[in-house]
Amino acid sequence: MNATDRTPADLLGSALAADPARPLVTFYDDATGERVELSVATFANWVAKTANYLQGDLAAEPGDRLALLLPAHWQTAVWLLACASVGVVADVGGDPAAADLVVSGPDALDAARACSGERVALALRPLGGRFPQPPAGFADYAVEVPGQGDRFAPFVPVDPSAPALVAGGVELTGAEIGARALADAAASGMPPAPRVLSGLPYDSWQGLSYGLYAPLAAGGSVVLCRHVERLDEAALAERTAAEKVTFTAPRA
Repeated sequence: MNATDRTPADLLGSALAADPARPLVTFYDDATGERVELSVATFANWVAKTANYLQGDLAAEPGDRLALLLPAHWQTAVWLLACASVGVVADVGGDPAAADLVVSGPDALDAARACSGERVALALRPLGGRFPQPPAGFADYAVEVPGQGDRFAPFVPVDPSAPALVAGGVELTGAEIGARALADAAASGMPPAPRVLSGLPYDSWQGLSYGLYAPLAAGGSVVLCRHVERLDEAALAERTAAEKVTFTAPRA
């Protein structure tokens, strides 16, 4: 984390400048066998495309509230950084009826329909695949985002002191996310440039910090595991070794 980094978008920018080719997010879904690895450059490209979609097609503005109804997933991480890039407040697991727009996975579509604003659905299929049949009333993220621009610039500069994230009932500004993530990395004993394995859900600050923000702030990467409870100890140890993990998040 550089002295000039204040928001999650700043952290990603510094990571991109330092080493765009290194891994940033490696995602496993142990219910499907999926593994996806995104370098800093690839992840940043997804963030730019998503931020362009959010700011352009969805007409989101700084201060708007987005209900994010997604599990711990690499595409969720993309949305969190895209919101930070635009200045939109990412309300993780928030009430769609109280949000300006909603982004939902396939298991939360019924709840997401309570949002009167723009609705986006993610199939969460391997390789970012689209829905076989788009759900009524929703735009399919996998259809809308690939054609977006590869570079992003906000219409309005993002205020680091403005609200940026709501998770587990806690509201944080962009600057607070970066500072708290770095403090978490130090307090937990993460080594420099850590390779963090996390099986925690994204429904609390702890899960978001270990599963995204702290590794990013500390110049490292994350091995994000969904349904990791399906692995026995031997399989988990094998993954830890294969992925060269240097720090494992505590289990929930």
